[in-house]
Amino acid sequence: MAVPARIPVSASARVSNVRTSIAALFALGVLVAMPLALASDLGDVGTLDQAAVSNLPRFVEANRQVVAFKTGLDKQFTARMKAAHSQADQQRIITEFRGRLQDRQRALLGPLFGRAQTAIASVSSSKNLSVIVDKSIVIFGGQDITKAVIDLMQSPGPIAAPVSTPPPSEIGFVDNDQIDAIPKLKTANDDFLRFNEQQKRIAAQKMSKAKTDAERQQVLRDYQKTVSDRQDQQLKPLADQTKSAIADIGKKKNLVLVIDKGHLIYGGTDITPDVQNAFK
Repeated sequence: MAVPARIPVSASARVSNVRTSIAALFALGVLVAMPLALASDLGDVGTLDQAAVSNLPRFVEANRQVVAFKTGLDKQFTARMKAAHSQADQQRIITEFRGRLQDRQRALLGPLFGRAQTAIASVSSSKNLSVIVDKSIVIFGGQDITKAVIDLMQSPGPIAAPVSTPPPSEIGFVDNDQIDAIPKLKTANDDFLRFNEQQKRIAAQKMSKAKTDAERQQVLRDYQKTVSDRQDQQLKPLADQTKSAIADIGKKKNLVLVIDKGHLIYGGTDITPDVQNAFK
């Protein structure tokens, strides 16, 4: 049995690197803007530079400790895997060590994330902001609260949580992972993934028989066109349907913007269940 030298990432993380999903296709622009949205409509939107927050000394030190812990854990992991007698033993060891690493991450980073979330909520409440998004997706507009959040995080003592919850927001969001899990979309995604893997194998066989660079380039072009055509035929209509559903729901809820949940930090109106219902 092959023995991995490091604690492997989850299977879902590996697949996500190669998977072309419906959500990824419709989210090309990160957001869906309602046709009549005006800059003045977004006055209650704040932005946060998450990279700046993650570079705070406490986060840097916590991440250093996580890396050091994982380095030591990898050595134990390799030794245990070498002594494993079956694939079932290997799987149990992987699960055990992955859990130990996640527990350590939660212990070191959990309190810092909690403090950051409280700081963000407190600053947002004091500035009457209903939603905070990642600064990396904003080209113009929004109120940058990065400095205020960092100052509050670095202040001594606990941070008092705001009394009120975020007010209703005209900024909506969707959870792309849940969108991809909609049965109709998941079936299409899975079918396309199988087709892509099949075409890879066919292309690899042709590539092994190709004798010149020109022939190899032609094999590659043929593979790319075949997969692209299948994507346009099978996934693009569903991506368009998803985008249309999001836009319709956004209009009905008087939203001025809908973004991917991955770019949302605080607040917002979740329309994921509405999108799921649109496919029932």
